[in-house]
Amino acid sequence: MREMFKTIARLLHAGEDLALVTVIASSGAAPRGAGARMLVGRQGRICGTIGGGAVEYRSEQIAAQVLEDRTSFQKDFSLTRNDVEDLGMICGGAVEVFFSYIPAGDPETLAIADRAEELFARGLDLWLISEISQGGRLGLYTREEGYVGMEAPAWLEGCFSRQGGRVERDGRDFYLEQINSSGRVYVFGCGHVAQELVPVLSHVGFRCVAMDDRPDFADKALFPTAEEVKLIDFEHIYDYIEIGPEDYVCVMTRGHAFDAVIQAQALRSPACYIGVIGSRHKKAGVYQKLKEEYGFEDSDFQRITSPIGLDIKAETPAEIAISIAGQLIELRARRSKEPV
Repeated sequence: MREMFKTIARLLHAGEDLALVTVIASSGAAPRGAGARMLVGRQGRICGTIGGGAVEYRSEQIAAQVLEDRTSFQKDFSLTRNDVEDLGMICGGAVEVFFSYIPAGDPETLAIADRAEELFARGLDLWLISEISQGGRLGLYTREEGYVGMEAPAWLEGCFSRQGGRVERDGRDFYLEQINSSGRVYVFGCGHVAQELVPVLSHVGFRCVAMDDRPDFADKALFPTAEEVKLIDFEHIYDYIEIGPEDYVCVMTRGHAFDAVIQAQALRSPACYIGVIGSRHKKAGVYQKLKEEYGFEDSDFQRITSPIGLDIKAETPAEIAISIAGQLIELRARRSKEPV
C-alpha cells in the first residue's frame, strides 16, 4: 500500500483521474480476500490486483465507467453456479468490491498520501479507513496520531484490529484495514541464509533489520532491501534495538555460543516469534546452556521455534530462507485474526 500511495500522489499531481478498487468482503472461492486493491486509470490497471481472472477484468471495465461518471459505488459479484461459468471461476463464492473515484489533483487524497508516507517511515501501526457511506472518502488512523484526514464517530475507536473488516453503525459505513505494522523481523547473523532471507521477507511486506558483530557482514551492500543493517555486540542487543510484541526474532549466528546469548536476551522480550536455525541435537545443547547459565526452564522454550522454518526438507540457504518466510507468513496470517 505504501507504493500505491506514492503512485496515487504522482498521478494525481500529473492531472490524472483515478479509481481505487477495493475488495471489502469475500467468501467461498473468491480469488482474493478483503483488502485486495488495484488502482485503475484511463489506460487501465496501473498497479495492485484483486486476484486476476474474469472478476478483475470485469472490475477494470467498471472502473473505466467510474472514471467517466465520476462517481463511487459498491458492486457485488455473487458467484453462483451460473456466475462461476460466466466468470471463469473454479467454484462458487462472493465478492463485494468498492469503486472509489479520485479526481485529479484532489487535495484531500494528496494530503492523505503525504501523511501516509510519513507514518510508514515512522514505522507506526497504521490503518487505512475507507468511508463507504460518504462516497469512498479515505482517512488514516494510528494510536499515536489518532485520525488523519477525516472526523470519525467515537464508536469507531474500538473497531481497529489486525484483520481488515467492514463496520456499520448510525448510518456510517467504514472499511478498515491495517496497512502497516510496527513489527520488524530482527535477523541476528548476516551469513548466507540471512542474505537469502531478507530479500524474500522484504518482498512479502516484512520490515527487516539485519545485524552482525562482524563489519564485513553487517554491510548494507549485502542487504539492500533491509530497513536497517546494524553492527552490534551480541552480548548487549538492547543497546541497539527494542523488541516489542509485534516483532519477530530470527537467530542464525555463526556459532552455538552466540545463538545462546541471543536467545537468552530474546526470551526476556515480548517478541511474537523466536526462531533459531540449527539441528535438534544443537537445540538440546543450547537449551541446557540456557538452563544452567541463565536460569530458564523448559516451559520458557515453548516460545522458541527450532529448527526454524517449515519442514519442507530445505537444504540450501535459499530453500531454508523460503521455509522461514513461509512460517512467518503463516504466523502473520494467524495473528491477523487476533485482537490487537
